[in-house]
Parts: sequence; C-alpha cells; structure tokens
Amino acid sequence: MTLTQTIRSSLIPSAASRPADDPIFLLNAEATRRAQAGEKVINATLGALLEDDGTLAILPSAVEALARVPAKKAAAYAPILGARPFLDAVVRDTFDGADLASLATASATPGGTGAIYQALTCFLEPGQALLTTHWFWSPYQTLATHARRAVETFETFDARGRFDTGGFAAGLDRLIQRQGRALAVLNFPCHNPTGYSLDAAEWREVAEIVRKAGERAPVALLVDLAYARFGGAGSNGWIEQVPRVLESATLLVAWTASKSFAQYGARVGALVAAHADPAERSRIQNALAFACRGTWSNCNHGGQLAVAELLEDPVQRARADQDRARLVRLLDERVQVWNREAARAGLRHPRYEGGFFVSVFAPDAEAAAERLRAAGVFVVPLPGALRVALCSTPVAEVPRLVAALREAIR
Repeated sequence: MTLTQTIRSSLIPSAASRPADDPIFLLNAEATRRAQAGEKVINATLGALLEDDGTLAILPSAVEALARVPAKKAAAYAPILGARPFLDAVVRDTFDGADLASLATASATPGGTGAIYQALTCFLEPGQALLTTHWFWSPYQTLATHARRAVETFETFDARGRFDTGGFAAGLDRLIQRQGRALAVLNFPCHNPTGYSLDAAEWREVAEIVRKAGERAPVALLVDLAYARFGGAGSNGWIEQVPRVLESATLLVAWTASKSFAQYGARVGALVAAHADPAERSRIQNALAFACRGTWSNCNHGGQLAVAELLEDPVQRARADQDRARLVRLLDERVQVWNREAARAGLRHPRYEGGFFVSVFAPDAEAAAERLRAAGVFVVPLPGALRVALCSTPVAEVPRLVAALREAIR
C-alpha cells in the first residue's frame, strides 16, 4: 500500500463531517492562548463559576465529602439506576420540601447533560422533535442530532419582553398534531443563554398550557434546573405548579451537581420523573434503568455517595449551603454591577436577576463578536444576541466588558 492510496472511510455519512469540538470550547481555547501570551483578555465564554482572581470557585464541603467516601465503595460499581441514597436525596432536594417525592422516581446520569439525553431517548421516538425556546443551550441540538431526534423552537419573548406563553402553546399544538406527542424543555430559572427567570404568573401559564396539552396527547415537560441554585427570590416558584402539570402530563427534571456543588468534573446528575399514576411511574423507572444500561451503564459511584451525604446529613448540608451562599453573593455582585452599567450604556437585554449568563440583543451578533475578539473580549454569538458569561468575569472587569459591548454593537 502506498501513502497516496485512497482508503475508504468506515464512518457513517452523518458522522463523517461533524466538528471536532464545541464552538464555545474553541472560543475559550483561543481566549486562554491569548491570555497566556500576555494579552489583557476578558473571557466571558464558559459556564463555570470563577473567583475574581480567575481560579475555579469550589465548595470546600463538597471536596471534603468526596474525599470521605471509602475508597472501596467509590471504586465499586454503582447500581445501574443509581445509588438509592443518592436518588432519594435528589428527589427530595428537587422538590425542596414539597410533598411530591412519593410521585417521583429518578435515575443517576452523567451530569444534567445525561438527564437531557435520557429524556430525549425515552420520551421521543427517533425522528421526532423536542420543543424549546429559540435561544437555547446549543448542546440540546448536539444531543438531539446524536440521538436521531430534532429540536423545534418558539420565540423566547413576546412583544412585552416576557416569556412567550402563546408561542409555547402553539409549539406544543404543532408537535402534537404532527407527531402525536410532545417533549418540552424549559431551562428556567436562570435561562442559558439569556439569564431570564420565569415569574409566578408565567409558571402558572406554563403549567396550564401543559395540562391542557396533556389532555390531548402524551406530553412531558422537562425543567432543566442547571443554574437554579444561583437564581433570585422565587426561583423555586415552579414547584407550586407541579400538581397542575401532573393532572395530565409527566414532569421531568434535569438535576445536576455540576453547578449547585461546583463539581463540573464529577459528572453527577439525575433525571427525576414525576407522574400521578403508580403503574406509569414503574414503567418510567424501568425505561430509565434500561436506558442507563444501554448508554453509560452506571455513573460515578463516589460522587453519588458524596452528594447524598451533602444533601441528607444536616451538618454537611448546612456547610454546603454556607459555601454555596458565598458563591451566590460573588455572582450576585457581578449581576448588580452588570445591571447598573448595562442600563447606563443603553444595552438591551432580558430581565436578569441571577444565574451564570445574560444575553445582549445585537442585530449582527457575529460581526459584533468579531469586533470584540479583536479587542480581546470573548463572548458567544447567537442569532440576534451575544451570550455573556458573568460567571467567569471578575467584578472589576464588568464595566470594561459593558463598554466593549456598547462599542461593538452597531
């Protein structure tokens, strides 16, 4: 064989032209290289909470809990569905004391990403589409494509700048008519990428829309809680609407320790599923267990045991809550400075009360992002907006970031 001889690719055609890395990680890599070369860079790309000195923010209580797990327990296989203490603790934590745990089951997943993938493959048939806002976390599309599903969207905001409940209802109707079922994914509170959180009235409307849709076809509502612990007052308002959703539909929740315990690398998450019918809950649990075995088999055992202790042991939970409260204050200071400076600069962005990201409306986001990159400021361009990761932006740099955005958006 010569080096010039053509060798056929064994990849299937749909996989042969896929990108090597996520675009956000590519932007982060460029920003990191330029900073290491001595350039004064603002890197507002990645969704990881950093201290103001640029180092990764952690919860000491979580690090210590991981270290306390006995080595032989951590090294052993976890049960396929997940360690029972972990699953029970996550279900209780998800509903924050509300009397709903008896209506739910759960499976361990590799982070919230695994929970979304599991929802896609268990609640949609191949070729069917999930429904989400037109601004959404881009891996939703990656996950759907890989799972041979699709993503359909509706306008995120209405003319008043509030969540477009009319668009949401129309989107559900469209999918029900075409595919006979619907899976809706809503990443609130602290929406990625816009930073928006639904208020109590919006959650009531969402629940009523889902309830009505569920009377016509099988409907599941997935609440992606990735950033919920960093939201403002009322972030748990969605829980009050769960009983209404369960009158006719399934509620799914993507729970993750990545953000709430600042343990991105541990890959500890869960898909929580609530349904009013015990027989259906049993079928869902079986489906989730089968899906676990058919994908990752089982998840990080040591991480599950550590998180279970942090959630269930009163002393350790109090320590974790205290550690997290400091990080919430760290982020909230940036949010307050952002809201003040952005208002002064005339930047247009959604209501922003907390969370890792905010998005600035920009008519030509790609061109604006290029101008920002030239100035050493890295954000993520979206159709009609720029996503800004305040989670990774030191508070002292927020005024400079706002000024650069004002200059770049023309």
